Amino acid sequence: MKAIVLGGSSGIGRAIAESLRTIDCDVIAASRKDIDTSNLASVKRFIKKHKETDILVLNTGGPVPKQFSQVTEKDWQKYHNQLFLGFCILLQKLKVRNGGYIFAITSGVIREPNPRLVISSAYRLAFTAVFKLASKDLSSKNISCVNIAPGPINTDRMRELVGDLDEFAKSLPMRRVGEPREIGDFVAAIVKNRIKYLSGVTINFDGANSNFVL
Repeated sequence: MKAIVLGGSSGIGRAIAESLRTIDCDVIAASRKDIDTSNLASVKRFIKKHKETDILVLNTGGPVPKQFSQVTEKDWQKYHNQLFLGFCILLQKLKVRNGGYIFAITSGVIREPNPRLVISSAYRLAFTAVFKLASKDLSSKNISCVNIAPGPINTDRMRELVGDLDEFAKSLPMRRVGEPREIGDFVAAIVKNRIKYLSGVTINFDGANSNFVL
């Protein structure tokens, strides 16, 4: 099977690409130089080059932490494309073959908004709503849509947010942050075992760190 993993050169995206390769997927691990979802022309060029796939992983980094009062109009415009509109265009225009999978890598802020991550909180939640609705249309083609909302994961992004990961981990229920490989192996397991009825759902990958019930 063919897989396209956006943000596949580092962090969670790279881990997903590596795990998919272990189950004999032909993986395109796209970096920002291959597709920049904040640039709609870049998104359209990518779709023209990569017209279809069996597995699509929608993944991108987040903005620099800012409070609401610090966000500029330029920030809103850039991340509207990067975290929302670029993904919507990919969902509509890049064909996922019947029986395939689409994974969206969002964030725990879709359920617990973070005042330091107001842009991510807004646009990742907006895309989650679109992804949920799209999953209903895509189900007629046996395409499964799974939204993974990571919590504290051992990435450069998390270090940017919290600083010392070892110290931060002491405050977590499991006394550790998650590893990108754990998300990668989870995605690969769904594909390898042909789990199809798990669609239109959000998986909170946070080591029991969140407080919400549903």
